[in-house]
Amino acid sequence: MTSTHKDPILVVIQLTGGNDYLNTLIPYGDPLYYDNRSNVAIPAEDVLPLDGHFGLHPAAAPIKNLYDQGKVAIINGVGYPNPNRSHFRSMDIWHTCEPDKVGTEGWLGRVIRDLDPRAENVLTGVNFGRGLPRALALSGVPVASVAVLESYGVLTGISEEPDRSEALDVFARMYAPTLGSGPVMEYLGQTGLDALKGADILKTAPEKYHTEIEYADSPIGRNLQGISKVLTADLGTRIFYTQHGGYDTHANQGPVHPKLWTELSQGVSDFYADLRAHDMADNVLMFVFTEFGRRVRDNGSGTDHGSGGLALAIGDPVKGGMYSEYPSLKDEDLLEGDLHFNMDYRGVYGTMVEKWLGLDANAVTGGNFEQLDFV
Repeated sequence: MTSTHKDPILVVIQLTGGNDYLNTLIPYGDPLYYDNRSNVAIPAEDVLPLDGHFGLHPAAAPIKNLYDQGKVAIINGVGYPNPNRSHFRSMDIWHTCEPDKVGTEGWLGRVIRDLDPRAENVLTGVNFGRGLPRALALSGVPVASVAVLESYGVLTGISEEPDRSEALDVFARMYAPTLGSGPVMEYLGQTGLDALKGADILKTAPEKYHTEIEYADSPIGRNLQGISKVLTADLGTRIFYTQHGGYDTHANQGPVHPKLWTELSQGVSDFYADLRAHDMADNVLMFVFTEFGRRVRDNGSGTDHGSGGLALAIGDPVKGGMYSEYPSLKDEDLLEGDLHFNMDYRGVYGTMVEKWLGLDANAVTGGNFEQLDFV
């Protein structure tokens, strides 16, 4: 089981909307940064310096503190060939490891399948948030998706198992005229049964949880505390997923971006402290990513969709520091006004899949990609 046997656990945090790379890891030693960002640049004196050239946004102080402890790997220039500036398509590419066609299998769905090939634990993967991110979707792989842990459940008002199964069957029949009675209905029926089992088990998690850590009140903080509750309950969950939205900062980036990074940084810091308090920090790796960065030049009050982004790996298992190269800001090196990616995201995935989870990276990412050494 997770905390007892110290199975490696992965917690993925998606920054939805396209986080601004240049204003997160700020090249404050490069005058081209200030030349391109007359409206949204962070003054050099406010930057949290990592060295004489790069520093973090001032709102990221809790993550800077973890970086100083060697607990944060900053992965530069992450992206994929022929970048797509559509939120939906780019996120699909990240979710499925299919940059050239529309994929249907989520990369974490494959991970969960490989961790639990017979689907013996319906809670090997848990998402905190509404809906199911495509990254977790794979036929035959059960994943629980939780909005609020304390009120989570499917048909939870019906206590007797035969009655609940009958209600589920009625639900399936309601949709039969539309979906038919073949594999789709079988999938829905099995998914419903898995959800029933998962709901019953997850109901026990909050009552087992106790912490001295006072989480900051934010959506990402609440979701990360929910993850901690499930981890503490020792239910065998290996893959967690959650999102922090609002990063599409076309306008009003000045006040919006710092608020987002205040919430994220504090949430991550509180979660890490909670892991330490529960003796779980050594087997949990956090991974933070976004679908793309923003354009190099600001648009007046914000920044538009770009390419080349930033990812973070955080936790005790991480070898802290900077990985891959920060893309050049010189005009001749830009891609239509965007940063060039120089690290394929599938290599970042592969690093975690192989070096942390102990699985075959090729089977998850669909190829051999350069890996890094942050784990």
